[in-house]
Amino acid sequence: MFYEPHKRDHTVLPHDPFKAIVSPRPIGWITSISSKGEVNLAPYSFFNGVSSRPNLVMFCSEGFKDSVTNITQTREFVCNLATWDLRDAMNATSAPLPHGISEMERAGLAPAPSQVVKPPRVAASPCALECRLIKIVPMETAAGEPVDCHVVFGEVVGVHIDDRFIKNGRLDTAAMQPIARCGYDEYARVDSLFAMVRPQS
Repeated sequence: MFYEPHKRDHTVLPHDPFKAIVSPRPIGWITSISSKGEVNLAPYSFFNGVSSRPNLVMFCSEGFKDSVTNITQTREFVCNLATWDLRDAMNATSAPLPHGISEMERAGLAPAPSQVVKPPRVAASPCALECRLIKIVPMETAAGEPVDCHVVFGEVVGVHIDDRFIKNGRLDTAAMQPIARCGYDEYARVDSLFAMVRPQS
């Protein structure tokens, strides 16, 4: 099968498979705070690291949502790791609540103070990345037409790790069981790993 995205046969593929192809995707569970001190917590399925030297991350918001609004105001945010144990709470924070209503409180999640930035982190999350904004990039198509899609780039300025998951100087990713977004209403759970050594030539 081949199709151009705007010409997809809806009788064969009634639901766009794009997100099922680009999967699994890490979940950016983003904490932000407004200039008035209102805390927002929301999951974003277009999220990833973009550099290790220095540590840089990005997430993309389809629509200028509360997270982007807050980060525009305060230039700080926190990326919390979404895990199997926190799956229901993470999903609860995706509800479209009115601006200023705390998703963290509604999901029954306790906040924990950050060390460098103002937005709190999710206390139950085994890892969190405190970030300062680098830039927000509004996207456009290849033809230069604007898209209501905004990519937020941040520099990691603080890292929180639950010591229980550090084994022999390495972070035990499988033990934390992070979850990832796939297509449709589907998710993946990382609970096993395999290793491959990069070729030297």
